[in-house]
Amino acid sequence: QVQLVESGGGLVQAGGSLRLSCSGSGGSFRTYDMGWFRQAPGKDREFVATTTWSAGATYIAYYADSVKGRFTISRDGINAIHLQMNSLKPEDSADYYCAARVGGTDHYSKSAYGYWGQGTQVTVSS
Repeated sequence: QVQLVESGGGLVQAGGSLRLSCSGSGGSFRTYDMGWFRQAPGKDREFVATTTWSAGATYIAYYADSVKGRFTISRDGINAIHLQMNSLKPEDSADYYCAARVGGTDHYSKSAYGYWGQGTQVTVSS
């Protein structure tokens, strides 16, 4: 049974930084895509960043336009990822969810991911 556990959320002032972490267990994570989505109150869950397994035995990172240049996703071994969030803005406030999948197309679509963590809250004050 695949499990994903997030950590690292919290309260930070605008312009500050936070680092989220996600650790997975119970699956063959070496070839899994692992990434982050977020959901603000009253809004749909949206793509933030992901690492996708490539045939060259490496991971490729993709980002939403809204976080490109401010957030960095990294793969730590085969079953953990981190999200370094810099220059945070109030609009980045949301519950952040770690997600994983076996692979496929549409890496930015929440429906393409079958495994989810419980979420960690990020609040950015202005």
